[in-house]
Amino acid sequence: MAKKTVDDDFTENIIDVDVSREMENSFLEYAYSVIYSRALPDARDGLKPVQRRILFTMSDMGVRPDRAHVKSARVVGQVMGQLHPHGDAAIYDALVRTAQPWAMRLPLVDGHGNFGSLDAGPAAMRYTECRMAPPALAMIDGFDEDTVDFEPNYDGKETEPSVLPAAFPNLLVNGASGIAVGMATNIPPHNLVEVVAALRHMLNHPDTDLEEIMRFVPGPDLPTGGRIVGLDGIADAYRTGKGSFKIRATARIEKVSPRRRGIVVTELPYMVGPERIIDQIKTLVQSKKITGISDVKDLTDLANGTRLVIEVKNGINPEALLERLYKLTKLEDSFAINAVSLVEGQPRTLGLKEMLQVYLDHRLEVTLRRTNFQLNKAKDRLHLVEGLLLAIVDIDDVIAIIRSSEDAATARTRLMEAFNLDEVQANYILDMQLRRLTKFSTIELESERDELRERIEGLVLIVNDESELRRVVSEDLAEVSTKYGTPRRTVLLGAAPPAA
Repeated sequence: MAKKTVDDDFTENIIDVDVSREMENSFLEYAYSVIYSRALPDARDGLKPVQRRILFTMSDMGVRPDRAHVKSARVVGQVMGQLHPHGDAAIYDALVRTAQPWAMRLPLVDGHGNFGSLDAGPAAMRYTECRMAPPALAMIDGFDEDTVDFEPNYDGKETEPSVLPAAFPNLLVNGASGIAVGMATNIPPHNLVEVVAALRHMLNHPDTDLEEIMRFVPGPDLPTGGRIVGLDGIADAYRTGKGSFKIRATARIEKVSPRRRGIVVTELPYMVGPERIIDQIKTLVQSKKITGISDVKDLTDLANGTRLVIEVKNGINPEALLERLYKLTKLEDSFAINAVSLVEGQPRTLGLKEMLQVYLDHRLEVTLRRTNFQLNKAKDRLHLVEGLLLAIVDIDDVIAIIRSSEDAATARTRLMEAFNLDEVQANYILDMQLRRLTKFSTIELESERDELRERIEGLVLIVNDESELRRVVSEDLAEVSTKYGTPRRTVLLGAAPPAA
């Protein structure tokens, strides 16, 4: 083996580094990356970076609700290659959760194939297909109207939105969960109609207090229904950002066979599957901690939804048995709220009013930017239409000037002098095909001019009058609520009721 040579001008430079300081700095960088780039949602659109990148990529690919599904692996690969340089498993997990109706109150992805269940994971991404769900369109609406800032991706070759326009408050509607370094977030889903009603009230009454807001948003509304028992913990969470509440399964006592009564469970606590309940009951029966159960059947299907039948032996009180099951199984579960999200790049624990206010500020800014974009576009079009109106009166002279000019620059100068046009108007006329130019009629152009002037007047009012801006935001929220809102699924109870 040849001996390795060293250049004559090589100088060895060894730097002594304190190990504890190096470990501290490296860990802080890692923690910062996890908090800001992976685990915590933005309070404005309620999305983590990977979820935002999935929706943006699907929009860019044209995988919309009116198009055919595409392989999930195709979307995952596109997200990983362009925007999210992490493992494909993490991206697919995020995509799957965004499509699961038992996890999201308003799913943003429409999944086709086996996207798992409460008791089992999904099929591999090469087997499943996906496309954007209709509510996702409301999340991305406005990309092409300068409503949000774009920033470079990880290698600087692409750009991605720093936040989505988010026409509905996704952080509250779909909730969030994530574990960062030294902090975690856990926010339950809420009802879109209720949250929008609270937002519209805040738009009309900026000084409203939390008690007034809770008249519109009394508590979470979980995708799987169930019953929330006790509201004190919810009030604490809405006030401070931290609290907990108990969720009970929806169960009733009925005849399950000609000779026996039983307990029929039709709704389970949030993120609890029927197989888990069955396993717990079997373990309790085998250990003789519970007696009186003859059989447990899972009759859940797509047509009828959750149906868990617990057959009770003769001579056993099913009401008392149900209360015992609530205590010993996940038929009653607790949910700890820890409302941590990023506000202006900083993790903060937010109460209900603060979460709503951050979202409102975002929508006001998005709407103002959209209005300014539309205003400038309308002004530019009006400017061109006014130039056409000046030229269309003497269309024969326009054609003669163009035909007799040696080049485009000469034609532009002569048009500007003859019809009192500026350079933009003259260029527009020169760039038009002759058949399009002769097709215009004065009546049509005057009608378009009047419509543009009226539109500009309305847009200027929105830009200059904050109350008008708030009205527009309120109307947009009402439209989204009407389009995507559904009735409440979770029942709120001040105290535990007797077994039905």
